[in-house]
Amino acid sequence: VQLQASGGGLVQAGGSLRLSCQASGTLDYGAIGWFRQAPGKEREGVSCISVSGGSTYYADSVKGRFTMSRDNAKNTVYLQMNSLIPEDTAVYYCAAAIPRYRNSCPSLLKDPYAMHYWGKGTQLTVSS
Repeated sequence: VQLQASGGGLVQAGGSLRLSCQASGTLDYGAIGWFRQAPGKEREGVSCISVSGGSTYYADSVKGRFTMSRDNAKNTVYLQMNSLIPEDTAVYYCAAAIPRYRNSCPSLLKDPYAMHYWGKGTQLTVSS
């Protein structure tokens, strides 16, 4: 699985941005999610969804502001980010887990390094 994230940029606080992540290659994964890493901090989970459907899971810090969605026809997932705050500044990564982890989004969000496939990150900077 190859993952390509895009859409990062510089946004003022209160603004919005949408990230995209396109999957290609052998599309054999069970869950896909967004993660982020701010300077000097650990990588953390942002959102996650199983490819078999069901709930989308979010980190508490982004609930109500971020929305993850999927376009299966385009093999693409999106992260719509609204009401951005400076604390959202980070490199955002798209990552996927192998099929047997399809029901593991809650734990995957807490343990990002359990994901198996990672794309290159895209930088989001939120100015105050």
